[in-house]
Amino acid sequence: MKTLYGEVNDQIIEKAKAIKLFVCDIDGVFSDGRIYLGNDGEELKAFHTKDGYGIKALGANGVDVAVITGRQSTIVQTRMSALNVKYIVQGEENKLPALKNMINALSLSPDQVAYIGDDMPDYECMAYVGFSIAVSDAHPSILQLADYTTTIKGGFGAVRECCDLIMLSQSTLQFATGASV
Repeated sequence: MKTLYGEVNDQIIEKAKAIKLFVCDIDGVFSDGRIYLGNDGEELKAFHTKDGYGIKALGANGVDVAVITGRQSTIVQTRMSALNVKYIVQGEENKLPALKNMINALSLSPDQVAYIGDDMPDYECMAYVGFSIAVSDAHPSILQLADYTTTIKGGFGAVRECCDLIMLSQSTLQFATGASV
């Protein structure tokens, strides 16, 4: 099937069609992976508005969104809350138990879950879910594991690409304006 980002095979479309929960890593996925530290210890991250628009659109179309990250950050809490992300799990270096708990609490099966990651802390989660996604600049082991690899790098709209793919497969992708991200 032709998408906005290139050709995607029918198997990927079928996996994306089943998704009820989209789980994202933060560093290297929502951000470009760099962490800026100020002289007074403050931490800064950059988030792309394209990803924000995609997350809001996906949520508005009935797919829940979650983030699981190994780091703890007020910046992440603030940004994800602004995007109406329902499930924000921080400070979990071993992410798989948190993911399994979330899936069980939502009465979902792993086949109904997509996970996007970029490095080894995401490996077990990606291997567990029905639809594993790697950003284009992910670690080679993650690229080999992934069902789908984005055409866009982490932090530059890769999350939006996934949101569009899921909505396209579920026939909910629309082009509208006016959303605040």
